[in-house]
Amino acid sequence: MKRLRRPRRPPIDPYVLLLLGTVGLAALLPARGAGADVASGASTAAIAFLFFLYGARLSTREAMDGVRHWRLHVTVLACTFVVFPLLGLASRGLVPVLLTDPLQQGLLFLTLVPSTIQSSIAFTSLARGNVPAAICAGSFSSLVGIVVTPLLAAALLGGGGGFSADSVVKIVLQLLVPFVAGQLLRRWIGGFVSRHKKVLGLVDRGSILLVVYTAFSAGMVQGIWHKVSPARLAGLLVVEAVLLTVMLLLTWYGAKALGFGRADRIAVQFAGSKKSLAAGLPMASVLFGAQASLAVLPLMLFHQMQLMVCAVIAKRRSHDPEAVAPDDATPARTTTGSGSR
Repeated sequence: MKRLRRPRRPPIDPYVLLLLGTVGLAALLPARGAGADVASGASTAAIAFLFFLYGARLSTREAMDGVRHWRLHVTVLACTFVVFPLLGLASRGLVPVLLTDPLQQGLLFLTLVPSTIQSSIAFTSLARGNVPAAICAGSFSSLVGIVVTPLLAAALLGGGGGFSADSVVKIVLQLLVPFVAGQLLRRWIGGFVSRHKKVLGLVDRGSILLVVYTAFSAGMVQGIWHKVSPARLAGLLVVEAVLLTVMLLLTWYGAKALGFGRADRIAVQFAGSKKSLAAGLPMASVLFGAQASLAVLPLMLFHQMQLMVCAVIAKRRSHDPEAVAPDDATPARTTTGSGSR
């Protein structure tokens, strides 16, 4: 008789554990007074440097090569910046039964951020899907999100986050300008970035940890965590599980209805159903300021949930009878991005 095997547990991203540890550090030793000012300044510089690296990493040639698959990219962008926000607006009906106003605002913000890059590529590759399409779809989404996310936030969140024309200008100066600068300098520094991608990846992730520490420190000083009960957190998890399920089903069967083949459907599903923690955290820090801690909580929870669920789906997709050979599914390799975004 065959020995029964224990089912594999969904993988927990070690970086998520670091994020949780950073939240714990902020709870025990929050930055106060002059320390808070230093942390805020360092966080602002880290955000600008983070998007400078994004610009330096993104290959313009890869982006242009993917333009020809415009139907797939438009589908992913529609899922990311149209369908997701509509579902986020619908969550307003869950207040106050399952969500509080601040948590619903954070959930709505979650639906506005761009898609991931690296994790979408990894899962698409594992499932034997169209990897080049996933590369371009994630890159396009991140690039579009630098401009579209703050505009959508200003329109849909309104006064709840203190948005104004100054907020949009601040986003442009702090995120878009460094990104464009990275693109312009890529000709001279692109090789250095590629050769030292592991070291710069640590800088990348460290910058996000600093943003998390600053945001949650402000929340601890203001005492906002007393407003979130375990029951509300449980309600938020349920809502996010439903949100992820709806988007996974919609992207898979919707792509089939639009006539996409299996490899393209995989790329649409993984790029169109996921949200970027790396892009969302800096944007929330800029847009929400002192209230960023509650605003990013739904995004952090959704990030880990999507990684666990998509890892299981990708593994099962790789064993589909109609799966193509790995060499056909992954004709190109890339160094775009770093980490689980």
